[in-house]
Amino acid sequence: MISFKEVTKIFDNKKILDHISIDIEESAITCLIGESGCGKTTLLKMINRLIEPTSGTIMINNQNILKQDVIRLRRSIGYVIQQTGLFPHMSIKQNIELIPKLLKTPKEELEKKTLELMNMIGLDAKEYLNRYPSELSGGQQQRIGIARAFATDPDIILMDEPFSALDPITRVSLQDELLNIQSKHKKTIVFVTHDMDEAIKLADKIAILDEGHIVQYDTPEKILKYPVNDFVKNFVGPEKIWSSPELIKVKDIMIHHPITCRPNYSIFYCINKMRMMRVDTLMVVNEENELLGVLYAENLNNASHQNKLARDFILNDFFVVYPEDTLVDLLKNINIHKITTIPVVDKNNHLKGLITRSTLLTYMSKQFLRDGEE
Repeated sequence: MISFKEVTKIFDNKKILDHISIDIEESAITCLIGESGCGKTTLLKMINRLIEPTSGTIMINNQNILKQDVIRLRRSIGYVIQQTGLFPHMSIKQNIELIPKLLKTPKEELEKKTLELMNMIGLDAKEYLNRYPSELSGGQQQRIGIARAFATDPDIILMDEPFSALDPITRVSLQDELLNIQSKHKKTIVFVTHDMDEAIKLADKIAILDEGHIVQYDTPEKILKYPVNDFVKNFVGPEKIWSSPELIKVKDIMIHHPITCRPNYSIFYCINKMRMMRVDTLMVVNEENELLGVLYAENLNNASHQNKLARDFILNDFFVVYPEDTLVDLLKNINIHKITTIPVVDKNNHLKGLITRSTLLTYMSKQFLRDGEE
């Protein structure tokens, strides 16, 4: 959808952006984040040519925006800023309908669209359309700013720290509202923020900038788990992953090579294997590594069992989880089912790992340890 190719911007002999290349995905929220002066707002404003690049190419739908009519380009892109940008001398209705009127949208269609937009942002049209911006709260004004950005039904919406001046409760409410709107309308949204929590909550992908360079561009999950360098690690914060436990997956916690046996193995062999490997359970699998059951040491203490086979003692009624299940789901299931040893399987019941009480506690204890204490 939006592609930057070797884009550089120089202000007063200083490089604000240095050979930026990035492809911003269609129908997704991409957050640009970094320290003050890193170039994130400059990058955003280049998309609608409020700032022109010194060199390089910016493409939208494979068309060079520098060769397009700048007024037409800007009218085709929604734009929301921190101060809402509402015209104080215009009513809410006039603010929302400004660009559609310039594009000569038919009156009947315009009025219908305005009502739809007010419903989209959760404000009553009869109560608010004839008011002026000064009569609205900051959060209400920002909702109107979002409605105006959607007024021409653009494919691209640019949002420059739109919620940063709001109180925390209103900010969270508008973040939720934006996610709700995006789930229905699937716009290409480029969102500048200085708040990592906000980026993690909203973004499909995050671009972290430092001194005019994009140092990492990836999903929130991968940035939290696999920062590419110390700058990203320090910027994100080592404990940030714990503020988004839904991004922690079973595959991040599980034992990847659990101790197994076959159903035709003797109990004598199984007991010795448990003793040698210092475990109290064996996962019983077939030749295709399909999980058949679980063998518990506590059921094998009777010496008379030693001439029998694993298949005679395996527990077939067991609970499993999947690699992509979240830590939140895992903890809920542990609490509900009162279990401490859980096999991890794929959709075809192939054994992929194992969750135990000790591995879970070891992983969760990391949130209480500072670097160097592990």
